[in-house]
Amino acid sequence: MRAALLTLRRATGLPVAFGGMLHDTRQVRIAELNGTATGALRGLAICIGNGLGGKSIALQRPCAVTDYRQARHITHEYDAAVAAEGLRSVVAVPVIVRRRVRGVLYGALRDPLPMGERAFDAAVAAARDVEQALVVRDEVQRLLAVTREPVYGRPEAWEEVREAHSELRALAPRIVDAGLRDELHAVCGRLAGAGGRHDHREQRAVTLAPREVDVLACVAAGSTNAAAAERLGLRPETVKGYLRAAMRKLGAHTRLEAVVAARRAGLLP
Repeated sequence: MRAALLTLRRATGLPVAFGGMLHDTRQVRIAELNGTATGALRGLAICIGNGLGGKSIALQRPCAVTDYRQARHITHEYDAAVAAEGLRSVVAVPVIVRRRVRGVLYGALRDPLPMGERAFDAAVAAARDVEQALVVRDEVQRLLAVTREPVYGRPEAWEEVREAHSELRALAPRIVDAGLRDELHAVCGRLAGAGGRHDHREQRAVTLAPREVDVLACVAAGSTNAAAAERLGLRPETVKGYLRAAMRKLGAHTRLEAVVAARRAGLLP
């Protein structure tokens, strides 16, 4: 949300942007402020249906007013906070993931002027960025939960673990949250050594670049070069380059040999 608000202001020149995520099933709490002159909006709990943001949440679509104080089609529970910040023209965009509102993002002017199509579109785009980040985070959490399930004594579960490892490696570069990204990398490391079959001497001798491991993880999960490229957000030619480099370092002549060597080296589960 913080990054999206900064991007919104840079893209539009709007003096104020703010927003927050769902606090409980009925409220969004304003936690991120950018360009504000006071702390009047911080911690404000936006209830569904109340004010401009609450209306946007209830309708699950962007809403705007040219003059917040005089707007007739919204309720006015938050007028004091809005007035303290000196806001007049405001747009609110809900953050929606899988048909559920997860937050709301605002852009605002201190003058009662029409927001303009450019600013409106930029606010919508910023909300979409937050939605994408939440989708990635949710997927990471799901995969982390999968990797915590016991697999010993269940040979068929190893394929699930390998697929989860591949997906986690592909998602890692897209994680903005540093703590979650570190947790993800730590889990990948535990998964890579979970088989207990690697040769520690080989592990010390082989060092692959992160993207080389990412590509091998996709290959190990059965992906073609094209599928690996799509999953990793790379060009197929780039995937081939990483795969060739990994094979050379591992002393492998085929994709399968590379995967086997990487597992023995403790680089893949």
